[in-house]
Amino acid sequence: MIFPVLGVPDMTDSTASPGLPGRLLGDPEMIAACAVRDFAVVFQLAKRKGGFHPSRIARACELTPSRVGEVMKGKPKITNIAVIERIADGLRIPGHMLGLAARSWEQPALPPQRQPTAEVLPALRVENPSSGGELDEILAIAAGTRVTPTVLRSLQASIEDYWRRDDEHGGEALRPAVIGQLRYVTGILRDTADPNHRHSLHGIAGELARLTGWTYFDARQYSTGRAYFTQALRLAREIDDRPFIANVLACLSLQATYQDKPQDAITLARAAQDNACIDGATPRLLAMLSMREAFGHASAHNKESTHRALGDAHRHFERIGQGDEDPAWVQYFDRTKLTVDTGIALGQLGDPTAAEPLIADALRTEPATNLRGRAFHTFWLARTQLDRGDAESACATASQALDLAAAVDSPRVAAHLQEFRHLLRPYRAAPAAVDLIGRINELTG
Repeated sequence: MIFPVLGVPDMTDSTASPGLPGRLLGDPEMIAACAVRDFAVVFQLAKRKGGFHPSRIARACELTPSRVGEVMKGKPKITNIAVIERIADGLRIPGHMLGLAARSWEQPALPPQRQPTAEVLPALRVENPSSGGELDEILAIAAGTRVTPTVLRSLQASIEDYWRRDDEHGGEALRPAVIGQLRYVTGILRDTADPNHRHSLHGIAGELARLTGWTYFDARQYSTGRAYFTQALRLAREIDDRPFIANVLACLSLQATYQDKPQDAITLARAAQDNACIDGATPRLLAMLSMREAFGHASAHNKESTHRALGDAHRHFERIGQGDEDPAWVQYFDRTKLTVDTGIALGQLGDPTAAEPLIADALRTEPATNLRGRAFHTFWLARTQLDRGDAESACATASQALDLAAAVDSPRVAAHLQEFRHLLRPYRAAPAAVDLIGRINELTG
């Protein structure tokens, strides 16, 4: 018996719709495969019953044909939430079938709206800045070309405040202020002739562009985030700031990890290390960059390379000395961060027994004000506990992560919680899991 899927048209011609036909989505075999996210079966059914050959699946889901072929053979399994969402959107599989929130295309059609793209975002090009509204014009007129050391110190202090607020509450609410200040700085940069002041303004604008990219990354708007990261690279290249170039490449590497592009993540992390070494990178910076490489290898499930990169990170960190002149933006990478990132990499690699005590230890020393970081790390602790089969402890820990997530505005945190909800499926009858799933549904919609 075939059950109809509400909201999905039944089209027998597979070329008439961008997604799978409704008759296939209502097939009990497809429903069962989606429920457990068995994409080997999903892709096989798409080919056998829907006429979707691997190349077509690859195009629709932004995968390579070879990756699709590997998945159809059962290796490797797809667990990355970003890739699962791409499959849902590419094949038009309703979100509930894969344990996701309703997808945007499932909603009633809205009048078309012009969306900003990387090419028209007003602060992306220094040589052609937009006025950015009345306030930006007033500030630019007031500033004129009178850039002073006091102005530069004030701008740098505001950036450090943005860092703190982003760590504490996420970047969603922060983004308009950062973009506004980026417009302001690029405006006065255009009118400043003093080479020393221009050098400082390039650095400040680069960090504001990087931070803007970071807020879009945290919102899981990856293409816009990449556009701002690229602008930050251009600004840094203007003054040949190799350590900062390495920092931006490290951000791009982490984003590639989230997009399930481990080879890109590894390549970007290694490019970051190469750039940092050109200008005598500090041990702390090299430790952070090695950790980003470790994340890429862990995402690719390469055990030997992950442990090698982790070893490099720890060796660099032990070389940190009091006289090191670390850039301000890397000082967050302390021993607590080294410990928790090591635990996360080991958890991603599939070694929860080694990962759990490291993450738990880091949470005991992590600042209580870093709400977003604590939400991430508490989630990872719950995941390692669940991977060990301790569902009761995992639910209790995830409940703490949920309390933290409610206080921050970070779609990345929400996506982790949605993924954890799916991981709870084998335990969904347990009272603790029932309560937790209900709370996650309430928070994430």
